Amino acid sequence: MTPSPRPQPSPPRSPRLAGWRQIAPTLLVAAVAGWLAQALALPLPWMIGPLFAVAGLRMGDWGLRPLPGGRQAGQWAIGTALGLYFSPEVVAQLGAHAALVAAAALAALAIGLACALFTRRFAGVDAPTAFFASLPGGASEMATLADRFGGAVDRIAAAHALRVMMVVSLVPFALSFAGAHGADLYAPLAREVDAARFPLLVAASLAGVALFRLLRIANGWVLGPLLGVALATGAGLELSALPAWVVNGGQLLIGCSLGCRFSREFFRAAPRFMAVAALSAALSIVLGFALAALLGTLAEIPLATLALATAPGGVAEMCITAKVLQLGVPLVTVCHVLRVVVLTLAAQWTFGLFRRLVAA
Repeated sequence: MTPSPRPQPSPPRSPRLAGWRQIAPTLLVAAVAGWLAQALALPLPWMIGPLFAVAGLRMGDWGLRPLPGGRQAGQWAIGTALGLYFSPEVVAQLGAHAALVAAAALAALAIGLACALFTRRFAGVDAPTAFFASLPGGASEMATLADRFGGAVDRIAAAHALRVMMVVSLVPFALSFAGAHGADLYAPLAREVDAARFPLLVAASLAGVALFRLLRIANGWVLGPLLGVALATGAGLELSALPAWVVNGGQLLIGCSLGCRFSREFFRAAPRFMAVAALSAALSIVLGFALAALLGTLAEIPLATLALATAPGGVAEMCITAKVLQLGVPLVTVCHVLRVVVLTLAAQWTFGLFRRLVAA
């Protein structure tokens, strides 16, 4: 009797194909969520809609994945769009608010220090973890610095992801509820898409990216295009605007990236720490608004614009919020860029002060 042939093993699946089986549903869910959020007239719909939808499904153990390089592409779109606001007239007006911008950036150190003391007191973690998890700077920069001092890098990264999500969720809703929309006197120099000048816009933005990559400066995909396009705009070059769908697509990709950072294990790993991190993020939002109210008494700038300028969110997220709500885009952008620079450069010195305070 002839033995039946053994079944041949199926060929292994391509890792790239398997990855797209998770990436494609993520993009589909994000697109539907963004469209629904826009239909409901929610603030920042193409970022908040995908963020909540993707994070909610990830918490339900759905295997969603962001598009590789999607966050960088989204940051490029936002940085390029923001650079178009920096005309020579706007740059001259920003010079008049240099003291306010510097005060807002330095005050972020004090806010971070207060939140770090709060986290150290109630989370029961070591000083490096408490400090670098609470300082409202870039997540990657804070995690890198914390690693030098023995901080828990995974908890620090989780705390910053939670902080950015809370700020992106709460601040736009609060400003929209307060009726803060359309009060911006600034406008981008290029408002129409011009096919002939579009390559020049792309070239200027990618030149900025290349410079930041060469110098190994963080946030290069948002600050590089911003700098490249801002320099070209400030020099009086006529550029094209970005199509609206590119800007919306950039928000969608950033929302996907933020949402995919969350899962059930995200909160199960250290529930007490994450609860305190959420309270610390809320405290930073409150202190940021108090700072905005104080600065509002010293300068004739709308409170909503100052609230965005002092909010402890990411550069791309807060600046695109200012663009969508038309609230002082250049001022908000400069404040957040300088905040990240100051926090990154002064973090080590401030951490020494923090350790002395904890020891005392």
